[in-house]
Amino acid sequence: MKTRPAHLEYFKTYGNKLILGGPMLDDDGNPKGSMMIIEAANETEAREISANDPYSKAGLFEDVSIIPFNTVIVNPPA
Repeated sequence: MKTRPAHLEYFKTYGNKLILGGPMLDDDGNPKGSMMIIEAANETEAREISANDPYSKAGLFEDVSIIPFNTVIVNPPA
């Protein structure tokens, strides 16, 4: 939790390039991972963004997966 403020501030610097992010939860509602959807030019840029995340620098991630994604459907909030 002590790294969380720096993590949140870091991703604020990406403005609208950060589409969404947050913890993934287990059946009891406990965090079991994180997911960030961020616009990046390529995998190299995505890996750099991840590597510079304060959570990464603090060694809080066991592993990181970079998965390309193409938005096809967008449902605006009600």
